[in-house]
Amino acid sequence: MDHYHGDTFNNFMVLKPKEVSLFDLIHLLYTGDVCANKAVDCPDETDKIHSMWRRWALVVSLWVQMALLTFETPMAMLGSAIERSMNCFYMSGSSFKTLFANILKGKSCPDKDSSNFRSVIGILDKRIELDSGITPDNRNYHAHLSIMAAKLAYENENAIKTIVNDNWKMEFLRYFNCSNEYEREASTQAFMFCDKPVDANLVVVAFCGTKPFNALMWCTDIDFSWYEISGKGKIHGGFMKALGLQKKTGWPKEISQHNKHLYAYYAIREKLREVLDQNKNAKFLVTGHSLGGALAILFPSILALHKEDDLLKRLEGVYTFGQPRVGDHDFGKFVKGFLDESKKRYFRFVYGNDMVPRIPFDDKTLLFKHIDDCLYYNSLYRGKVLKDQPNKNYFSLWTLVPKYFTAIIEFIRSFVIGYMKGPDYREGWLLKFARVFALIIPGLTPHCPQDYVNCTRLGTPLIPHDKSN
Repeated sequence: MDHYHGDTFNNFMVLKPKEVSLFDLIHLLYTGDVCANKAVDCPDETDKIHSMWRRWALVVSLWVQMALLTFETPMAMLGSAIERSMNCFYMSGSSFKTLFANILKGKSCPDKDSSNFRSVIGILDKRIELDSGITPDNRNYHAHLSIMAAKLAYENENAIKTIVNDNWKMEFLRYFNCSNEYEREASTQAFMFCDKPVDANLVVVAFCGTKPFNALMWCTDIDFSWYEISGKGKIHGGFMKALGLQKKTGWPKEISQHNKHLYAYYAIREKLREVLDQNKNAKFLVTGHSLGGALAILFPSILALHKEDDLLKRLEGVYTFGQPRVGDHDFGKFVKGFLDESKKRYFRFVYGNDMVPRIPFDDKTLLFKHIDDCLYYNSLYRGKVLKDQPNKNYFSLWTLVPKYFTAIIEFIRSFVIGYMKGPDYREGWLLKFARVFALIIPGLTPHCPQDYVNCTRLGTPLIPHDKSN
């Protein structure tokens, strides 16, 4: 047992893909003896895993993480090349003729840190303006602002600052590039802004989600490690590490930080205290897409763990989009106890066949559960409130045909939605190509922010006028 974990948590299971060998995977699969396996860290008295399904789940998680770590550098290089080439193409007005002319003239592409540079996510959905028809008194306003902020969180600091200040006419406050102590790399990004520079009414914290070519972020998503916090339940280990879990001390209320190694929870909380102290009437909301959604719901959970009641009283809401499962049933009860006690403050959006809200699997083997109801939207953006999304674990033969049928509908829709709903909804060639890919793996393309933005603009309004319980 690793003394770092044992000194802080009494019950945990941590996967260690950097230390695993083929022998360890075979040993884990056939014996289930996690205590005798160097690929797993757990208390010495932990029982063997008797469920073959659970062994398979852990082995697959370890194997995929091993593969991702092996290809970490090539993935990053490929992603950089794709983003750079696409930015060059769009700088030329999406014209190959102009692109070649620019190359011959020696015109360079935008620098990756410039305000004009866009990530793959930003190119898939190039919309940066807020919908002028959704005003602050609209019940969908916070949801729409949240998904636009969650989508913007994938961009670089200069792009975020420019869009918030110049396009949205709001006030950019800070960009956070934070470390994961277990990786010793800055792999968690977020930003903060408010609705106006003086006497702000609303402060928004937006966490960045899983970047398509970032191997460490993908490892976080498919890491089935967990830690149990006494009286609060079991929580996904990868998400806690990304938010700022400390190796030796877990979640101390205060830590000393320096600018080279900021940890997301502590850095954001410190800035939030400062901003709310300066704006006495302001409330704040937290948002994120994908991995960012998991961090968005985990952030107020750690505030509650630390009894940050003054901050939690000023929490307006948590809006997540395509969020994976974060903890077990007990953790869900803990979160609902402080978050939705007096009024509804947690809104979890799920679109169509999005795969990510359906992982880690919800069964007696892996223990993970969603915290509350979801706002579910189909391919026509018709929504309803459900206890859980349909086909809650994604992999089911009974839903295979409907998933592929929906993927075909979405592919056809990509050619006509711009004519039906207006040019703001026209899908570019890259997203159309992604729709083709969905005909092979139906659950990936629906995870893109594009459809979640459309849900808040075109979909059935599901946010209640009166959020009180």
